[in-house]
Amino acid sequence: MMQQKAFLIVLFLWVMIAQAQDYPIVPVPFTSVTINGGFWQPRLATNRTVTIPFDFKKCEETGRISNFAIAGGLAKGTFRGLRYDDSDVFKVVEGASYSLQTKHDPQLDRYLDSLITLFAAAQEPDGYLYTIRTILKDSTNSRDNQAGPTRFSYVAGSHELYNVGHMYEAAVAHFLATGKRSFLNVALKNADYLMRTIGPDKLIVVPGHQEIELGLVKLYRVTNDKRYLDFARFLLDMRGRSDKRTLFPDPANSGQGASYLQDHVPVTQQKEAVGHAVRAGYMYAAMSDIAAIQQDKAYMDALLAIWNDVVERKQYLTGGLGARGHGEAFGAAYELPNDVAYAETCAAVANMLWNHRMFLLTGESKYMDVFERVLYNGFLAGVSLEGDSFFYVNPLASDGQRKFNVGQAATRAPWFGTSCCPTNVVRFMPSLPGYVYATKGDNLFINLFLTNQSKLIVQGKPVQIQQTTNYPWEGNVSVTVRPEKAQTFTLQIRMPGWASGKPMPGSLYRYVNTSSKPLILRVNGQPANYTAENGYARISRTWKPGDRLEWTLDMPVREVQANEQVADDHNKVAIERGPILYCAEGVDNGGQALSLAVPIGMTFKPTQQPKKLGGIVSLSGHTPGRSLTLIPYYAWSHRGPNEMAVWFGQVK
Repeated sequence: MMQQKAFLIVLFLWVMIAQAQDYPIVPVPFTSVTINGGFWQPRLATNRTVTIPFDFKKCEETGRISNFAIAGGLAKGTFRGLRYDDSDVFKVVEGASYSLQTKHDPQLDRYLDSLITLFAAAQEPDGYLYTIRTILKDSTNSRDNQAGPTRFSYVAGSHELYNVGHMYEAAVAHFLATGKRSFLNVALKNADYLMRTIGPDKLIVVPGHQEIELGLVKLYRVTNDKRYLDFARFLLDMRGRSDKRTLFPDPANSGQGASYLQDHVPVTQQKEAVGHAVRAGYMYAAMSDIAAIQQDKAYMDALLAIWNDVVERKQYLTGGLGARGHGEAFGAAYELPNDVAYAETCAAVANMLWNHRMFLLTGESKYMDVFERVLYNGFLAGVSLEGDSFFYVNPLASDGQRKFNVGQAATRAPWFGTSCCPTNVVRFMPSLPGYVYATKGDNLFINLFLTNQSKLIVQGKPVQIQQTTNYPWEGNVSVTVRPEKAQTFTLQIRMPGWASGKPMPGSLYRYVNTSSKPLILRVNGQPANYTAENGYARISRTWKPGDRLEWTLDMPVREVQANEQVADDHNKVAIERGPILYCAEGVDNGGQALSLAVPIGMTFKPTQQPKKLGGIVSLSGHTPGRSLTLIPYYAWSHRGPNEMAVWFGQVK
């Protein structure tokens, strides 16, 4: 009876997502996937037991939470912090709600209820919610005057709409986790107020920092109220339309101009990635939602052009986005400096959100290739193994002295004045199980390789999947399929680009040695025929309970070269193995990393080191008179500030 009830709950969630998602391919609810071992299980546990409470504590210490109490008249005081600090609290609530869905915690549940009481109190009677303005009435007494003297007067800099976008996402997560409408009602009241105030024949403004568009789509999906979808579309379509604008962006906002905000031309005319990388990534993800739901070809054409611009000219080997610290922005084509790379952790999250949506739209594996590269490299480096310190900035080289981490440290820091990155880590990490699988009709996609036990739905029928692997350190993957009874469907296994001799889509990076071993699939120990399509190995058969599918991805150590137009990487190589990008740290190499070179013909030996840096595979290379030790890029800077390099010169 309990198993039947659990299945019905999973089926309900599945049907709700399938009806609401409107993508050609449907993501699997992350509550259906239990990561129960391997590389990711301890990291998700750390996020739940360390990072979530740590971030809540920091939000309390810095006034982020008390701002809601003060705005609601429940406490005395004045506003502390920055105009966008409300969003940090919402993001941690979102992550905590995801955590509740997979492991109920009565104490956390009660704590979230107490926070929602503060959110409701801080909300003004008409639905407006922005604590800095409610507390100060205007921004003249604030050290951060970009809140503007009146509502929406400096919408490009105020973050009024950005904050509530994160509130919408958190409210939906909380509703799905608990069934309680308390937070969702606050979010809907705010969205309804905005739609009474902003829109055609009303106030026409454009959010300076995109995010509300993503939140509105989630409100649409949970309520099936098309007004929220239309409002998201309106906010996107007004970009680049200053002729229709009621209020213009504050011209002093960061000194970057309209392109900094992706507001230089209408979104359907944008063909290049420009401006603030996080804002852009969130916008591209929201555009993907609209393209899917409304089957909008103009949106899709723009997205494809922008994506090609990124992967061909503007993406770091880590998957990081944003070359320039000034404006946290994309640089020009092939502008990819290493030591002053910005590559914000938030931009890594935005890049994954966007690429996953592009996969759902197209069914092409190259988008999940980018997702995986970001996940294991540009994103994972952003949080320490202990879960309580973070990178805002993710350079590919460091001298161990320059305080690159937004001026605070030459290593990870526990918090920042602007702490969007720590709180973004918290909300993304527990959602990871939802990116492993996807379905389309009688097709089940396996996109990520990690140990899990999952209860999925394929063509309305329950199918259990058990995946076991030591990935990313080894390429062996085993999948046991357990339908209730024999069932015919197609498994589509992503064939990673790196396993096929190509580090990333596009021509920005290439392997020196592109040779690769063909993929061999075995069912119950016997070789199985498959077809290759869109980067997936497709195997169709009648699956019986207990059938086992196995394959091995070859993991040679490979040298990577960048396009010759990337001046900072000219005549240099980087080293990879599987999905992991490696780096050298001074602590392993006699105090040096920046001056190290890779002799032509040097071979590297992988070595399992279970007690080093949380358990890694290191690489050691030796030639007469030379040696080099490399560690995964994500694990650097856990042993104090020291030199680090990803790209190495070559010598004979």
